[in-house]
Amino acid sequence: MAMFPPLTPIHPPTREFVFTEADFERVRNLIRRTAGIALNPSKKDMVYGRLVKRVRELGQADFATYLAHLESPSGRSELEAFTNAMTTNLTYFFREEHHFPILAEHYRQRAAAGADVFRVWCAAASTGEEPYSIAMALLDAQAGMGRAPRIQILATDLDTQVLLQAREAVYPLAALDKLPTGYASRYFETLPDGKQVRVKPALRQIVSFRRLNLIDPQSGWGISERMDAVFCRNVMIYFDRQTQLDVLAKFPPVLREDGVLFVGHSENFYQANPRLKLRGKTVYEVVTPGQAAPAVSPRRI
Repeated sequence: MAMFPPLTPIHPPTREFVFTEADFERVRNLIRRTAGIALNPSKKDMVYGRLVKRVRELGQADFATYLAHLESPSGRSELEAFTNAMTTNLTYFFREEHHFPILAEHYRQRAAAGADVFRVWCAAASTGEEPYSIAMALLDAQAGMGRAPRIQILATDLDTQVLLQAREAVYPLAALDKLPTGYASRYFETLPDGKQVRVKPALRQIVSFRRLNLIDPQSGWGISERMDAVFCRNVMIYFDRQTQLDVLAKFPPVLREDGVLFVGHSENFYQANPRLKLRGKTVYEVVTPGQAAPAVSPRRI
């Protein structure tokens, strides 16, 4: 009869730092208060993976010590690094491409109405692909126009690290794979290494970047100019429903009366705000209170 050695029990890998359920709850509460992000209880391992580098670099003994530092007056500067580590920044050029023809048509309509300037706010700029996609779509719509509105794009994000990358406007060559035909040569220049490209100055100069927190209680986020369009895509999906509604209510005052709001493919705000009328797939138009409801059936997007 063959003999086999006893099976060795499998244990989960030992973590470098102690990370208790109480620590995880403190992280969940803190990121909700500071960034509006509602973390699922199943995300404990993800949180550990994202924050362990911060614990290590600061020389903290464990997560409890790190969080105590983070919540103290001396830890305020670390709060930015904490938020940067906890935010998600998946993006690429012309993501959800069905939005860009709608934006271009809105630009042409404003041009026909004699507008001098067309303003867009990209509220989740990440590493820059989205605001530069907006800029490309609008410059393409502007081509051939005799008199066209100037284009101004405000690009904001909570994460300061991704904003630095966005300002640099340098991307791997492979990032251009999803661009419409002709856009790569028109709007990008290849860097000497042949593996990276940079957005051309004509595109960069119409985009300005700054840090902004969408759950900031300040009325209108300090934005003084009315926007023709706002892109806030794939951000509010991380908020709880009440935070979504609170943020959503602040968009109409920032937009022109006929302005449009673009949201992400998984974000459904049909009838969530009386001033936002569903215009198309994940596109909403600002209307006056009491205006007739849109002639479109509700759908799960």
